[in-house]
Amino acid sequence: MNLPGIFTTGYGLSRVKIIGRYVLKEHVGPFLFASTALTSLMLLQYVAKKFGELVGRGLPKGVIAEFMALSVPFTVAMTMPMAVLVAVLYAFSRLAAENEITAMKASGVGMRSVLGPVLLGGFAMSLVMLGFNDQVLPRANHRLAVLQLNIFQTKPTFALREQVINPVKEGQLYLRAGDIDEGTSKMKDVVIYDLSDPMRRRTIYADSGKLEIAPNHKDLDLTLHHGVMYEVPNNKPAELTRLFYKRDRLRVKNIFSSYQESRPGDVSKGDREMSICEMHREMARGDYQVRDAEFDLARIEYERQGSKGRAPKPPSPGAGFGLSKFYCRLWSLMSVKEAHAQAPPRSSATRTDSLKARGTSPPPKYREQSAVERDLQYTSRLQDARFRRGEAVRERNRYDVEIQKKFSLAAACMIFTLVGAPIALRFPRGGVGLVIGVSFAIFGLYYVGLIGGETLADKGLLPPWVAMWAANIILLIVGLILASQMGREASTARGGDFRELLATALARIFGWLRLVGIPVERRRK
Repeated sequence: MNLPGIFTTGYGLSRVKIIGRYVLKEHVGPFLFASTALTSLMLLQYVAKKFGELVGRGLPKGVIAEFMALSVPFTVAMTMPMAVLVAVLYAFSRLAAENEITAMKASGVGMRSVLGPVLLGGFAMSLVMLGFNDQVLPRANHRLAVLQLNIFQTKPTFALREQVINPVKEGQLYLRAGDIDEGTSKMKDVVIYDLSDPMRRRTIYADSGKLEIAPNHKDLDLTLHHGVMYEVPNNKPAELTRLFYKRDRLRVKNIFSSYQESRPGDVSKGDREMSICEMHREMARGDYQVRDAEFDLARIEYERQGSKGRAPKPPSPGAGFGLSKFYCRLWSLMSVKEAHAQAPPRSSATRTDSLKARGTSPPPKYREQSAVERDLQYTSRLQDARFRRGEAVRERNRYDVEIQKKFSLAAACMIFTLVGAPIALRFPRGGVGLVIGVSFAIFGLYYVGLIGGETLADKGLLPPWVAMWAANIILLIVGLILASQMGREASTARGGDFRELLATALARIFGWLRLVGIPVERRRK
């Protein structure tokens, strides 16, 4: 037995662990500084924008403080991945500039051994951000939405946003305005969706309008000018009533004028106010509605063909699909109440049973109608089924996009670690310029891809998972290529400054332009 060899191996492993802890320790200071600085800058910008809207409106100081505190989690969710990238760039560039990386190479420590603990730290940070985005951020967003609704009852135009459908009275009245004057509560290009009457739907358009508290200090008055009102009975969707007006007044009752606390459970949640498992339930319901509409389309075509061929089968309730299903099952194993594997509500199962019970034979009344009337009936039913399918697809994709966004933002912490370390080692004398320039470049491109992907997914042009993970996949490939070349950098800190980084980037750009046939003239000194 070769005891010296064993001791040498053990000493080597111990040395690698010590170096790994040392490298991780070098990241703590830059990470804390970057996270604090970035969060403070973004929060100060938000406070400067909102503080003037809160002060001087008779709101308690505690409400103003709570409003600002609830704005922190959203800022943290945006700045943490960027802080990880800044910390990795700064720590590795400092280690390389002070020849510590050279000393590690000389002692036989490979760069992949140095990068391993940092990747584990990035993975741990990804798990922390996933829990934060799933549990803390939705609760803070929902509480902030409730708080804004309460403040809205004090100042009607405070919680209204331009070019957005705003709930004036949840489930009953919604308002959209093209332009809002906070000082006078006047609005332009107003659209109101009135759902208060279950027997009809009413949509009101106005060139301008004004929000005021009623004299009884309980109701809200909306004065509208120069518009048109459309009414459609729910039981007769083909009928339409249109009324033009010069001035109209709409009163919304039970909107209190003084600030009153509302409970979060009394207000419905939006997609950004739900946890992953709550959105998974809604996505599963939307997926069932998509399959239900597709079944109706197939059934109508089957009836039109005279019930020939194979009859379509009704959809069965399911528990959703994808990464969120695995995540929610994992939470259910950990005895988290809200994270059970979600399935559509019992009404969906009842819908399935009713589909099976009514069979697939054409309704008797179609046999008594003429061919033209029957075709019109089939066409109307097909249009209705296609409309329901389109709405269900949009609803399913909306929740799927938010789910994928939570996972992709959390995974960005580890991917930024993989990308940042090789860049810092390649340009050891980049200093603060390298850290700031590369951080903003990578993060800017990342968020442009994220926002653009979200827009394309909402329009149905890309699958949600592709739209939300495309930037991560591209950066992952770049990171793997750069990591495979680690250890081949120059062993001196004389070269590799920020100017070399710019020169390298420009050389690559010029090379690509020549490759596609675009003439490029380079200036000679």
